[in-house]
Amino acid sequence: MVRLSTLLFVSLFATSNAGLLSTPQQQQLVTDQGVHATQGWSWEDCGSPTDSIQIDSITVSPDPPKPGQDLTVRVIASAQERVEDGAYADVSVKLGLIKILQKQFDLCEEARNANATVQCPIEKGNYEVEQTVALPKEIPQAKFNVNVQAYTIDDDDLFCVKLVVDFMKRPFFKLPPGW
Repeated sequence: MVRLSTLLFVSLFATSNAGLLSTPQQQQLVTDQGVHATQGWSWEDCGSPTDSIQIDSITVSPDPPKPGQDLTVRVIASAQERVEDGAYADVSVKLGLIKILQKQFDLCEEARNANATVQCPIEKGNYEVEQTVALPKEIPQAKFNVNVQAYTIDDDDLFCVKLVVDFMKRPFFKLPPGW
């Protein structure tokens, strides 16, 4: 699972040093399409059942994430086969229709740099990774779409996840329908 939480942090806000993702405190919605959503963010496993890494859950605290606060991300996943050094991920971040980041990350290097508890090579098995990062207060009030497609050193599919994080300010109250 090569430090998936670190990759998610890096991938979403490489442009502003932030991160994202749900906590058990919030009511979580799982749609027929497999999208897991809470108030300010959602994630979707866009991989296949044959991918080397199967993501079971991604949660964050606080939920929704708030600029200027620490964010704790917890990822539960399983490695279906050994993941070797050299695994990588292609990450794109969009703000609306505008792509603000397209980058490739070496997953094992990211795990080493973050001093992660899970390091390459990753053996078959179940993993739970938790990481806390400080979100900058300068995160723009916007909705970010993040696509992470990860591959093994042999270019086989490792995992795929789509994330949406909405930092738009919500009104304090909601008007009743018909107003």
